[in-house]
Amino acid sequence: MNTVKTALITGSNKGIGFEIARQLGNKGYEVIVSGRDEVKVKTAAESLEKQDIRVKSLIMDISNRKSIEKAQGELAADNVKLSVLVNNAAILLHEDSNIFQDISILEKTIATNVYGALQVTQAFIPLFEYGARIVNISSGGGSLSDSVGGWAPAYCVSKTLLNSITKQMAYFLSDRGIVVNAVCPGWVKTDMGGKNAPRTVEKGAETPVWLCTEAPEHYTGLFFRDKQIISW
Repeated sequence: MNTVKTALITGSNKGIGFEIARQLGNKGYEVIVSGRDEVKVKTAAESLEKQDIRVKSLIMDISNRKSIEKAQGELAADNVKLSVLVNNAAILLHEDSNIFQDISILEKTIATNVYGALQVTQAFIPLFEYGARIVNISSGGGSLSDSVGGWAPAYCVSKTLLNSITKQMAYFLSDRGIVVNAVCPGWVKTDMGGKNAPRTVEKGAETPVWLCTEAPEHYTGLFFRDKQIISW
């Protein structure tokens, strides 16, 4: 009987998403590398295969409902059952600098960072195993208890909304034994975080991977940083 658990990580062709896939793969999970760029997804999957990690590729644009539905159909046709979903894919637009900026910047950001995560989760619910784990990659910038830093306001607002949706997801999926949490990985050296970020991708992926695998099952509807519960 095949007991290998499967994890789908969105936006996992690079950065924190790729590192989460790598760490889960090293823990024995079959990982599904997902993104909207077919070439980059293929390259990422091949890199993991060279590390003896069981991996599948999935082309999916989380800002496009039809793309999500197509991707879900492909996995359903292969009888894939998910133990883990990591909603990692997100955007931070270069022009995101002032809350009074063109409203389209906020709309585009929320479409991917919030509606994308929600629509992916909703579409893949039929594939979740009982007791599956969902991890939403958030940010301290979305915290209502921290001071406003003035950076990327649309991005920060989108993460605030994602945090709220995390709590709603946890409530509505509790009857299926599914746990849902949000996590701030910290400021990480990635294309989004930049070269001056103090954290490595390995450190950034540490808590998300812990939530996917080892965190107590009664932890749900919560916000974490460095394996510690933090305030919303």
